[in-house]
Amino acid sequence: MRKFLGVLLVVAAVLSFSAVSFAEYKGKVTFDVELKDAGKASKAELWLPYPLSDANQTITNVDIRSNGAKIGVESDPKSGAVYLHATWRRPRKTPKLTMTFRLDSHYAKKARLRETTDAFPPEVLKYLESTPSLPINEGFCADASMEFVNMPTVLSKAKGVYRWVLENTFRDEGVKEGCGLGLPIRTISEKNGGGKCADISSVFVALARASGIPTRDVYGLRVDPAKSGEITGNYHCWTEFYLPGTGWVMADPADVRKKMLNEGIENVDDAKKWADFFWGGDNLLRIALNRDTRETVLSDATAKTPLTYFMYPYAEIDGKVVDWFSPKTFEFKVKLDLD
Repeated sequence: MRKFLGVLLVVAAVLSFSAVSFAEYKGKVTFDVELKDAGKASKAELWLPYPLSDANQTITNVDIRSNGAKIGVESDPKSGAVYLHATWRRPRKTPKLTMTFRLDSHYAKKARLRETTDAFPPEVLKYLESTPSLPINEGFCADASMEFVNMPTVLSKAKGVYRWVLENTFRDEGVKEGCGLGLPIRTISEKNGGGKCADISSVFVALARASGIPTRDVYGLRVDPAKSGEITGNYHCWTEFYLPGTGWVMADPADVRKKMLNEGIENVDDAKKWADFFWGGDNLLRIALNRDTRETVLSDATAKTPLTYFMYPYAEIDGKVVDWFSPKTFEFKVKLDLD
């Protein structure tokens, strides 16, 4: 049975830290989606990540418009993914949908990472689990985690994992699948550490979990430098690990490796400025769309194979999955209008 969420869900988070380098970005975000090959279909369906307010962003004034779709906001009980589900029955024209919302993005650098000896709260323990797309008990995870699992603190483990990922991955511009496939074993074992943000982030998440740290992916957009205009090319994945005494802490090893590529930096020690910048939060304009949506099964989808991760719009036409990397059949754009 579908679970419709008739009101905007607000996730409240209280973190015990003081922040510096605070930046606030406000404006309107617009998602435009068009299913070009569905004009004569019997049924066309679209599933679109639905952003929620959290400690780092406030989402208001959500407005959804389409040309004849039945629309609901739903969630996957297993992965926790929240999404917009639109269905067109025998559409007369090419199905189109627009979602707009007001954004107040206020990410910040944590001034201090405070650690206590408190146990992990029960609600974060699921972020220690292995999944089919994120196996943590095999391959490099089983081996490399031995370097960190016996370190004395969660923070020292997390720093060790961060350094390991920076040393053993690299930004591969040859990846054609958007932000990558997000399969850590494949990234390390088959691609020699090469990948894009979903690949590199997944390596951090898998190794951190194998080392005993609750960790999750964040899927969304990152706009650097912050400016108005089309931001479809700004989809991005980063990570968060749980530190007792502080709460969720952001780390973005993928952006470190991207800066290293862009600036021609080969040695991790020479990238200390960026390693420090992307550790413990930053003040960039970020929009989180979903967290830890691995193995998401979308309601009513014909394809029942769980998604490796759910960040891009997903669609089916008469039960056939539309390639979300193909603009010829599946066109979507994201626009940002800053105040």
